[in-house]
Amino acid sequence: MNLLRYVPNTVVPKRMILATGMIAFIGGVILGGILLNLSHLPILFSPSSQPLFRFSSYEELVNFVGETSQYYYGYPEETWSATLQAGNTRADTSPSAKDFSTTNIQVEGVDEIDFVKSDGDYIYMVSNQTLHIVKAYPPEEAGILAQIKLGKELHGIFISSDVSTRAEDKLVVFGSGYREISATEKVGPYYWPDEYETEILVYDITDRAEPTLSRNLTMKGYFFDARMIGNYVYAIINTPVSLNESGVDLPRIQTNGETREIAVTEIEYANITDYGYTYTTIVSVNIQDDLEDPLIKPLLLGNTRTIFVSLENIYIAMPGNYYPSFTTEITSIYRIRVEPGRIECEANGDVKGYISAHIAQFSMDEYDDFFRIATTTGWGDNAKNHVFVLNMSLNIVGRLENLAPGETIYSTRFMGETLYIVTFRKVDPLFIINLTDAEAPKVLGELKITGYSDYLHMYDTGYLIGVGKETIGAEFGNFAWYQGLKISLFNVTDQSNPQELDKTEIGDRGTDSPVLTDHHAFLFDRERHLLVLPVRVAELDPEQYPDGIADWTLGEPVWQGAYIYSISIEHGLELRGRITHIENITEVPGSFYSSPYFIERSMFIEDVLYTISEKRVMMNSIDSLAWIGEIDL
Repeated sequence: MNLLRYVPNTVVPKRMILATGMIAFIGGVILGGILLNLSHLPILFSPSSQPLFRFSSYEELVNFVGETSQYYYGYPEETWSATLQAGNTRADTSPSAKDFSTTNIQVEGVDEIDFVKSDGDYIYMVSNQTLHIVKAYPPEEAGILAQIKLGKELHGIFISSDVSTRAEDKLVVFGSGYREISATEKVGPYYWPDEYETEILVYDITDRAEPTLSRNLTMKGYFFDARMIGNYVYAIINTPVSLNESGVDLPRIQTNGETREIAVTEIEYANITDYGYTYTTIVSVNIQDDLEDPLIKPLLLGNTRTIFVSLENIYIAMPGNYYPSFTTEITSIYRIRVEPGRIECEANGDVKGYISAHIAQFSMDEYDDFFRIATTTGWGDNAKNHVFVLNMSLNIVGRLENLAPGETIYSTRFMGETLYIVTFRKVDPLFIINLTDAEAPKVLGELKITGYSDYLHMYDTGYLIGVGKETIGAEFGNFAWYQGLKISLFNVTDQSNPQELDKTEIGDRGTDSPVLTDHHAFLFDRERHLLVLPVRVAELDPEQYPDGIADWTLGEPVWQGAYIYSISIEHGLELRGRITHIENITEVPGSFYSSPYFIERSMFIEDVLYTISEKRVMMNSIDSLAWIGEIDL
């Protein structure tokens, strides 16, 4: 999941001036001698205390940004740093109706952007600034059909085929990069030497060997995330807003070379004082109809942290730390209704706490006209965890507070009327929470074990898979040292008495997997009893530690590739084998912690298992794991 994280860099006298102004204001109220414009008082808590507004003029936008934002003349008081961060389903959409896996997603019908996709015949992927189209099945015909060097950072793709209308197959690529600002665009001493742009490229791939660009959309700003529902792709672009000598820039979109600036009256905003504003722009594109104009919804908000998307709504969550109380632990949520031809912000609200789960989007969920969210307040010994249920107006109707004091949420999974939460500090409590009564969530069961899970996935009704780390409690202090990668199979059929049915540990301290931060790397198929995880293995050599190995000692990376398990209720977890694209990790320069031959994804088509790294697609028998072939990219 992608984040935009704000990192403090400098402190300027303006904050002192503002603080002094507040003191003067308080004194003025006491003396009754000062009149203030109350419309610009800092709001100390939530933006939901008022609905979103629309600007009536450009001057109003300039005044708002100038008087309420902590930015000044192009360079912000705080320097912003960008960190770009359902399940595997069987698909039956190709003409050949093959049995193949698709992207591991959270909500059925809401596809999530990833750098690799398949339609059962072909594999599409982006790597090294290049779009690759690979003939994948049957394996004896496998090979590269097309490669397009795009020369920019590529965030991921979608593929679409409108079977009902037999329209062309389409592929959507999201990329971004810097555009140099021309001399005529540079105003005064304060300007950025270039600006960051996000590009949405739509290709007609009816002829896979000769894809043609059918649509090109460009927007100023940083790509945040995207989803696809039906024929529509919804992308979220973040653009920091600042006031400089030329004023305030308006959002704009360029479609096939023609630029359109968004009218100021189309911008909705929250009447809050924030560290610095950002245009959170939602763009809707019908990728099956190149003649339909894209819809654009610009929102002038704070710092978007994560999103959750259902079939009808996009929920944007962001920290609600407003001036002058920057340590207030509030998460602000905006519900944006989406459907063909419509994007509308319908509600906003707040809950206390911040999202602490390692894959943040799973902290949120929509079910039966309720929105649910799990948050944490405090840190260390003071940490507490909470679950809130909100109606579609984003008013809190139910809550469960102060769960697992002194621990922090590591993973969550909402499944209908049940919520599974893993908290951790020294042991791993798995909580089962019943949400049948939206107004009164309650804990049904709890399991305390060593280790923790960063990602939870339903095996079947009553059984749960967890992937995280094993741990050893510190001898002194209320914390634990993480160890190797841990995979658990939980029995939650008796929700009042959950059990760890089976577990396995891979490697020593330092072993890692992309699954811990990106659920798209997780491949599971219940019918095949198949579980595949990419893993970088670190191991300790006891001979190097004659006096014993301390719990905090890191192992050395010795191997990277895919672990293939057979997983079932009857037999638990059984390792079937391993596949790697690197025979000897110690002989590949730079491969200890990163290599273009690190396996990051896996998928299957019929009886072939495909493992994918930046440089290679390898094919193995899904039954015997015998090597079939490989394609070097």
